[in-house]
Amino acid sequence: MLRDFILQAKAVSDETRVRILKLLDDRELCVCQLMDILEMGQSTVSKHLGILKTAGLVECRRNGTWTFYSLPDKLINTYNLDFIKLLSSSLRDDALILEDKKRLKESVRQDIKVLCKPGKKGSNGTK
Repeated sequence: MLRDFILQAKAVSDETRVRILKLLDDRELCVCQLMDILEMGQSTVSKHLGILKTAGLVECRRNGTWTFYSLPDKLINTYNLDFIKLLSSSLRDDALILEDKKRLKESVRQDIKVLCKPGKKGSNGTK
């Protein structure tokens, strides 16, 4: 139990990972969408998603060449739902989170095939 708690506390102790969780609070997103919103490269976003997945704070599903991430709605370990509930109700007025939410609205309007197109600036040709 203590190890689960510490694992999740460490996972949410990073600004980028909190931003990712707040974005996933609205809907599932693919790596390219997160890259677009956060203005970060694929390897950076994937590294953070891996840490969140190990902590039980995100789940992923594959659909063709894309991997989509979402918040779990089931208990994965002792505290994952508690951390998700806390994050969901926190930081609603934070300027950076609000800017991310604005960028989220813009990003999801784009065709995912265009957004994740190989060679697109920042996509590194990966999805």
